[in-house]
Amino acid sequence: MNSKGKVKAVAYLRTSSSANVGADKDSERRQRDAIECFAKAAGFEIVDSYYDAAVSGADAVTERPGFSSMLERLLSNGVRTILVETASRFARDLIVQETGHEMLKARGIDLIAIDSPDSFVADTPTARLIRQVLGAVSEFEKAMLVEKLRGARERKRRETGKKVGGRKNYTEIEGGAEMVALAKKLDRYPVNGKRRSLNDVAVALEEAGYLSGAGTRFTRAAVARMLERKPETK
Repeated sequence: MNSKGKVKAVAYLRTSSSANVGADKDSERRQRDAIECFAKAAGFEIVDSYYDAAVSGADAVTERPGFSSMLERLLSNGVRTILVETASRFARDLIVQETGHEMLKARGIDLIAIDSPDSFVADTPTARLIRQVLGAVSEFEKAMLVEKLRGARERKRRETGKKVGGRKNYTEIEGGAEMVALAKKLDRYPVNGKRRSLNDVAVALEEAGYLSGAGTRFTRAAVARMLERKPETK
């Protein structure tokens, strides 16, 4: 806030049709006057305004030059409030509205439509549906990315005959081949006629100077992986 207790904000204006852009047109003037009137009554101080002329309301907000300039400033100067004439001035497409609002919210930026200040935060059935759809799409994209990466690793493995990505085999770390060889030797030869347990092998490896990456004794599960056998239940 400034010394008078007003919250600093920026105004965002948008006009879809180039036919409505120009000094002789009222789209920009109407939006600006409405926002300034609301700001005065609600205790906001407009410190700057940004205008996307002849930009469709269905375009993603990050693809709009005016919006991108506004966001760059907001992230650098501490102002955290955007005022728009209506929700549709921000975006006509409901999914663009929701994704744009979520992007701003994640950055700590408030978006207020002056004709209905609660429009972007109202928990309506439509808003909930869009959020659920967007969440499902996000999960689908993540799953597809995982599959693509897995496929790329498999192709690389087939081409080179080597393991690609994932957790390293113990033989692939420095000194690992000798450590695994010792673990298998300990496992192979019994003591007093009794086969060593996984914990016994872990203790012997520790005594030989072999420890986990955290500097601790290997767990039974880790030793089982070295020996390529099932972990013990106890």
